[in-house]
Amino acid sequence: MERTITTEVIFNGMLLTVLRDEVVLENGAMSIREHVLHPGAVAVVPVTSDGKVILVEQYRYPIKQKLLEIPAGKFDKPGEDVLECAKRELAEETGYTARRYTYLGYIYTTPGFSNEIIHLYLAQDLVPGHSNPDEDEILEVRIEDLEEVVKKCINGEITDAKTVAGVLRAYFKLRGEK
Repeated sequence: MERTITTEVIFNGMLLTVLRDEVVLENGAMSIREHVLHPGAVAVVPVTSDGKVILVEQYRYPIKQKLLEIPAGKFDKPGEDVLECAKRELAEETGYTARRYTYLGYIYTTPGFSNEIIHLYLAQDLVPGHSNPDEDEILEVRIEDLEEVVKKCINGEITDAKTVAGVLRAYFKLRGEK
């Protein structure tokens, strides 16, 4: 374990906070840890009764390219219910609602410099509707065969980490494996 000696807020923005901590390592040496505090998020793998996955394609500014992803979003406020956040994001981004949600666990996206956690859900018994994305989100809904999406995750066509993790967990959950 490392023991924090001092903490300095380097940046405090709308989405995240960046800290610079002085720490004592297990061996007694001093070190600096810069890290990002993130509010946490939820991602949903919506699967239709005929084995299709509802995905969104959107431009991601930091990497300057479009990515094919599962619907996802951050918590709007501390302590927000995880399932309610999942329901909101699925409806906002795709227009779909689900009658059944299965929790698939969580992932830490980049624990080397961030505490971001993303909770994953499988959504089934889908009901189509109208999407209502945030005004800064430009999304294209795509519906693809689950088997093909799994292949894309494995062969590197889909590179978004939450999507790879969520799709693979949903795929094995649907096949009754642990």
